[in-house]
Amino acid sequence: MARHTAEFGFELRTCRWAERVWPPDSASDDRAIVVARQLGTKRRRWDTIVLECNLEALRERANFGRERLDGNLLHVVRNAPAEWTYYRDCLPHPGYPWRYVREAIHEADDRDILETRKNGNRIEIRRKWPYPDWLERIVAIENKPDLDASAARALGSQLEYDVAMGLADEVWVATRETGDAVEPALFERLPVEAGILTLEPETLAAEIEWYPRSLAVDEPGTRILERPDGGTRDGSAARFEYVDPAVKADKRLAIAERAYERGWRSFVDTMRPDCRHFELRAADDSQLRPHCADKGRCQTAAECSGNCPAFEPEPPVWRTQGWPIEGGPGKRCQQLLEDRRRRRRPGL
Repeated sequence: MARHTAEFGFELRTCRWAERVWPPDSASDDRAIVVARQLGTKRRRWDTIVLECNLEALRERANFGRERLDGNLLHVVRNAPAEWTYYRDCLPHPGYPWRYVREAIHEADDRDILETRKNGNRIEIRRKWPYPDWLERIVAIENKPDLDASAARALGSQLEYDVAMGLADEVWVATRETGDAVEPALFERLPVEAGILTLEPETLAAEIEWYPRSLAVDEPGTRILERPDGGTRDGSAARFEYVDPAVKADKRLAIAERAYERGWRSFVDTMRPDCRHFELRAADDSQLRPHCADKGRCQTAAECSGNCPAFEPEPPVWRTQGWPIEGGPGKRCQQLLEDRRRRRRPGL
């Protein structure tokens, strides 16, 4: 199996493992989790994110619907008063023009998560529910099934960025279990703050090889802007800037809202399930993974496209019932995955 293909399938199995057993070193079941894939910020995207949530607060979050609240909406619903008030008197200045705040107020009213009324030419607002403090921790996991020296070097700088910024409470590296007495990942030059997890993707058996350190999410973060590039003898300093804790807190909540909305990124959104070679196969009793009958293995989104030389549209006879809107195996795959991806959040 090609390395990039193995990493894609390994990533899907890591997400499934996290859904089943997280947190790995605790028997406590009073904590709700939300798992997301391929999510992050403009400068950094993580393979897997695990949100550890307060269960009761997560039920209260359901009052605001399945869709995410972006930064503008969060600014409104988190600061909305319990009594009718002119919006400029109760909302802190957002740092951008008020017209965008008014747009967010109207959107929140359309979504029925905020009450509004006109008092003359003034817009007054009142909250329907207080926005709950539902997010407790963010855990970021990088998936590298074949963590050789070159992969570790590339991953090391990314993990250093994570540690310096402190957006996530913990960062982990998940790699394939080799069965050696000492896993090779322990010999790689990775930040000591990052945890190392070895996973057997077929059985979903995992072992913690190195425990992570908790990162300082409540303290200023350090964003590395530029590193010395003059070789091993270059002793010049890196360029960096500090990130205010309040900015980090807003960014963490924005990431959590995006994860709450979508969970795993559905792979059929970037694949061609209408190809006659596209199949879904069950890795266990509940997880379905893509499979290409032509290649005889799990394919990636980059491979599964209209540019694939083996791409063949489904024959019309396969889609006779409800063709071309409802019929065909491809449409059925999409419906099945959407049903399984449906957000089963407490309170919904």
